[in-house]
Amino acid sequence: MAETLTSPVAGLAARAPSVGRMFLDRVAASPDTEAFRYPDGDGWTSLTWAQTSERVHELAAGLLHLGITHQDRVAIACSTRIEWVLVDLAVMCAAGATTTIYPSTTPDDVAYILRDSGSRVAVVEDLGQLAKVQASWAELPELGYVVMVEGSADDERVLTLAQLAERGRARLQAQPDCVESATAAVGPLDLATLVYTSGTTGRPKGVRLVHDCWTYEAAAVDALGILSADDLQFLWLPLSHVLGKILQVMQLTIGFPTAVDGNLDRIVDNLATVRPTFMGAPPRIFEKVHSRVVSSLQQQGGIKWTLFQWALGVGTKVSRVRQAGGTPGPVLAAQFALADRLVLSTLRGHFGGRVRFFISGSAPLSREIAEFFHAAGILILEGYGLTESSAASFVNRPDRFRFGTVGLPMPGTQVRFGEDGEIMIKGPGVMRGYHNLPEATAQALTDDGWLRTGDIGELQDGFLRITDRKKDLIKTSGGKYVAPQPIEALFAAICPYASHLVVHGDRRNFISALVTLDPDAITGWADKHGLSGSSYQQICAAEATREMVSGYIDELNSRLAHWERIKKFAILDRDLSIEDGELTPSMKVKRRAVERSYAEVLDGFYGD
Repeated sequence: MAETLTSPVAGLAARAPSVGRMFLDRVAASPDTEAFRYPDGDGWTSLTWAQTSERVHELAAGLLHLGITHQDRVAIACSTRIEWVLVDLAVMCAAGATTTIYPSTTPDDVAYILRDSGSRVAVVEDLGQLAKVQASWAELPELGYVVMVEGSADDERVLTLAQLAERGRARLQAQPDCVESATAAVGPLDLATLVYTSGTTGRPKGVRLVHDCWTYEAAAVDALGILSADDLQFLWLPLSHVLGKILQVMQLTIGFPTAVDGNLDRIVDNLATVRPTFMGAPPRIFEKVHSRVVSSLQQQGGIKWTLFQWALGVGTKVSRVRQAGGTPGPVLAAQFALADRLVLSTLRGHFGGRVRFFISGSAPLSREIAEFFHAAGILILEGYGLTESSAASFVNRPDRFRFGTVGLPMPGTQVRFGEDGEIMIKGPGVMRGYHNLPEATAQALTDDGWLRTGDIGELQDGFLRITDRKKDLIKTSGGKYVAPQPIEALFAAICPYASHLVVHGDRRNFISALVTLDPDAITGWADKHGLSGSSYQQICAAEATREMVSGYIDELNSRLAHWERIKKFAILDRDLSIEDGELTPSMKVKRRAVERSYAEVLDGFYGD
């Protein structure tokens, strides 16, 4: 087994013992600086660290009043919003542990998570989330209270967030130091978070992440020196997901402010308003922006499309020079300055104009998409990690990046490879096991603490390249192996009208695929191709649409080995969605679920 180790980094060993301690230390260090801002009516409201502390203390004391004690679980079923952050920090300061529940989780899985975690309190966003809990409350003897962020219910066991804070204020009057005492009792190996994997099959598993996982991740990011208190984060990712969680906790160590709003429909508008310096997102966000920019300009045609192609070509040349560590020469630099002034700066303006870099994670980002944005002066730093490794195990750096890889190991993280190329990780960020699942834990962790990731990869000059998931690897009936994820990511870069490509062919005699189209991009295309006024379903079924997609499939195939090429495909009449169980909340395709839903279509490819 090949192995590489990172060097020890000063500061990792001296980190705080708990997330709650990190928060209290941050409040003490910068009480009057901005901590958060969040939507409030037509504008945004800011909170200083001192104001945040006041609200967190009230909620933490309220949880203590409800009987939360050391490592008791408090579940949160809520979209990304300031209340999620405040409640999670309150749980940390009350010495509890947060159980994460995605708002899209089914009532059946909500019941399972609450029962498996033994959560004693559940904080829910609204009446819809409350209904999921009430449907199984009789089967949850450990669940004593539900707290609602919005709305109220006629049940003495259901409190509003304001009522929880009111009880907390009374507790603080009687015991002013109760929160600090609770926080002081928390150690590095105490449970901080039970993150339930969304999973592509079977029941979700509760990943046990202790305080040491999060304090390590925050200290490791700080050690990279890529962020400072002068930065401004825009945070919209699900906080039930580890990528969103690490973006939350690293703020406590570094001290930058964060604008919080999980409304997906407002991401672009919020970026223009907030003007952040960095943001984390899955590749699908960047693919959608790329798709809409390219498709819109293609449809306009004429001088705008010609000028865009020229500017992007110049930007790509500059990008490749910089990727190689060089500096553009005077002629290329002058061309780029003109291209930037006429075209490329406009693209950056859509993101507020101040972004230093984006962080991409949770799924593969195609090299082509990364280079497209870099050509426009926007750097996307791809990283890699699992729920089981607290999100951040590898990441590219602003001064050391290589597109097509997930970067270098985080300080303090080790990596080695199994005989089959499986990536194995060891370090403080690795989970302490699956909750109540000793056999699954033994399968995932070696006796000496190495995490089997289930991903296949290789090192290139220290940079990790992921080739595919072991469980997703396709073996055709002819014995050829095909990695679907790189093919799917490449198609997203090639076809500006695609939303998803799902490659299929395990134990089949050739590769096939299911295609879904981006509703916004394809409508604009349809208006230019004789399908104006047609419904999305009609556009998907049109022969002209199939001919267009077929051309992009041919272009994709020209870049693939012959055994990887897609011989048959179908365009679905709707996009994949989280609600229909085809995407995880972090926007990864649930491949097996999609294949089950469209088994008849796929089987039809291989009929006589």
